[in-house]
Amino acid sequence: MGGGNTGGAMSDMNVTPLIDVLLVLLIIFMVIVPVTPRGLETLVPQPPKEHHEDPVNDRTIVVQVLSNGAAAPAYKINDNSFNKSDLEPKLVEIFATRQEKVMFVKGDKDLDFSKVAEVIDFGHQAGVDNIGLITPRVEAGQ
Repeated sequence: MGGGNTGGAMSDMNVTPLIDVLLVLLIIFMVIVPVTPRGLETLVPQPPKEHHEDPVNDRTIVVQVLSNGAAAPAYKINDNSFNKSDLEPKLVEIFATRQEKVMFVKGDKDLDFSKVAEVIDFGHQAGVDNIGLITPRVEAGQ
């Protein structure tokens, strides 16, 4: 009945040397791997050095909202003046036969944005799918 060490083989594995080897390998890989992450090297397209006018596309529709001081703003579709009431029927007429329904809106910087939003609503009511805003930065090519 006495217990004691019989001196036989142990079936448990000694993991202390394995942990030591693991820590040494971890330190080696930490030293080898560079600290700063590197991304992929790519070439980013740069804007042209000189700004040149692109040929005007007759399919492009640009609606301009021009400020008249305290008076009601003036509206233009591709340099043709229109009254506010005639704007939506003209847009419906233009986009009735087109496959690509894209329109751009350009407003004066001194103008309240609600006037530009009205033109955007006219475009949506005319069935335009994509409406873009032309800002001074877009116009300058930035």
